[in-house]
Amino acid sequence: MGRVFEKRKHTMFARFDRMAKAFTRIGKDIAMAVKANGPNPDNNPKLRMAIRNAKGANMPKDRVDAAIKRASSKEEKDFQEIVYEGYAPHGVPVLVECATDNPTRTVANIRLQFSKNHGTMGNSGSVSFMFERKGVFKFEPSKLNLDELELDLIDAGAEDIQRDTEETVIYTKFTEFGHMSKFLESKKLEAKSSELNYIPNSTKELTEAEQDEVLKCIEALEADDDVQNVYHNLA
Repeated sequence: MGRVFEKRKHTMFARFDRMAKAFTRIGKDIAMAVKANGPNPDNNPKLRMAIRNAKGANMPKDRVDAAIKRASSKEEKDFQEIVYEGYAPHGVPVLVECATDNPTRTVANIRLQFSKNHGTMGNSGSVSFMFERKGVFKFEPSKLNLDELELDLIDAGAEDIQRDTEETVIYTKFTEFGHMSKFLESKKLEAKSSELNYIPNSTKELTEAEQDEVLKCIEALEADDDVQNVYHNLA
């Protein structure tokens, strides 16, 4: 009984950690959008997207409003977007997407996490050629009628559409991300999330033990406060 309780407690804490990380990431997205184009979502597509992502992540509205207000003040820090590259154990390529107010601190922390977890920090361009940046739009299946919209979505830039009982995902080329966003807005279709992600060109198969080593490295990178996303090609 005690073991079951501990497992449930661990799962609960892990869920809270993921939610807290998601809220922090979206808060930075809001801050960067406001700093770039102002606090009015009607005139700021990036802010509208960040607000939609906040809603999809169940981020409370008062936290979203507070993030917008904070970003509008002169005291709020300016965040810089940087992507670091490297290899996790067993040669798995990794891209680490960061938003930081102190690049010197961030690069030192990322290098340390690679080193501590048997990975290697790489130079710019060392692994990015193994990935393609694409638009990724995720929907609840019930909120997107593909029978009616599939051809329109393809016209709007959909390169691939994947669906199962849990989720419908639309992929676009990087250059079609804005076009798809405008189309979805025009149809009043709200995605759970709309993001530009790095998608691997191929995936790498490893044994279960090797996968555990890779995932330990990835989790250590994800835990850093400056890290927004970590991408890899582990199958």
